[in-house]
Amino acid sequence: MTDSAQPTLLLIDGHSLAFRAFYALPLESFQTSGGQHTNAIHGFLSMFLTILQNEKPTHVAVAFDISRFSFRTAEYPEYKGTRGETPPEFIGQVPLLQEALKAMNIVTIQKENFEADDILATLSTQGQAAGMHVLVVSGDRDTIQLVNNDVTLLYPSARGVAELKRYTPDTVEERYGIRPDQYPDIAALVGETSDNLPGVDKVGEKTAVKWI
Repeated sequence: MTDSAQPTLLLIDGHSLAFRAFYALPLESFQTSGGQHTNAIHGFLSMFLTILQNEKPTHVAVAFDISRFSFRTAEYPEYKGTRGETPPEFIGQVPLLQEALKAMNIVTIQKENFEADDILATLSTQGQAAGMHVLVVSGDRDTIQLVNNDVTLLYPSARGVAELKRYTPDTVEERYGIRPDQYPDIAALVGETSDNLPGVDKVGEKTAVKWI
């Protein structure tokens, strides 16, 4: 199969990208006459349309979290336990964003007891098996482990969702000094503050890379 004939599956972490849009755009500048905030919706859809134009995928799906709780919290109750409450202005925008995507005939997926990351990983594996090139759009570094010759990660910059850095196996190794499949080992050694996951005491990224 030639590259031009190979189908492209675009997978997006809905909550991850919507959160980034929410914090990148001012609340007061994006709201309806009735007071409904729309900054996350506006930012997400702007990014989404740009990706569609640039990448021209043949298949698209957007995954959403249902809540903070999943099989991980069942095993480790402190998982994500240090995170603050989600702003109500953001929560109210998620159903509207999902409605907008549905109106655009875009498949949205969420599953009880699982995170959006789990859905992305499953669909990514299935897409590869079906002979597709897969593009994963997420601001969660855990998705780095999905990268291979058939899977490219588009990762938002610190500026929000306007710029996306392309991670291939080569760029992952250039940035982190490891292969993508070794990223879980780095995460386990270093820990993850945002997820309240402890690592090995006094071990940072550079030390973890040397050990691996």
